[in-house]
Amino acid sequence: MKNKSHIIGYLLGLLIFVIGIPALMWLVSGRVWSYIPDSIGLCIVGVLFAICGLALSIYSIVYMRVVGKGNPFDAYGHEVAPRTRHLMTGGPYRLCRNPMLVGIYIYDIGILVWLWSVWPILIVIIEIILLTLQVRSEEKRLEKDFGQEFIDYKKKVRRYI
Repeated sequence: MKNKSHIIGYLLGLLIFVIGIPALMWLVSGRVWSYIPDSIGLCIVGVLFAICGLALSIYSIVYMRVVGKGNPFDAYGHEVAPRTRHLMTGGPYRLCRNPMLVGIYIYDIGILVWLWSVWPILIVIIEIILLTLQVRSEEKRLEKDFGQEFIDYKKKVRRYI
């Protein structure tokens, strides 16, 4: 059941952040029938951002799974998959406390460039607000779980950048 919980967490993340939100951005963009950008330059820049963002997110997830023995997907205090057993402070987590989200935001920038439309920006703003609320909830749990170790980490490493 433990491995099944991990798979559910990863699938939910894939469905929400890699497929669902970009699909919603595409729908509100007004480019529903045309998914090819107006310019090859926008296409290249968008794809590069998307690939780099996904790579950072995947690296962060793998690092958390291997080192932390857990899964990042924790929805507003409800454990969706087994939580990490160790505070993540190395690898991508030495640069920011939420490298998975930074990767998703970079991915979203790639989608925004690809779509080249104003309306999807609203979707990203809503996503950032909701995920910031989630992060604050998660930080309270991390402080409770890891105490002074997390407080010290918070002082040294910024939330996003």
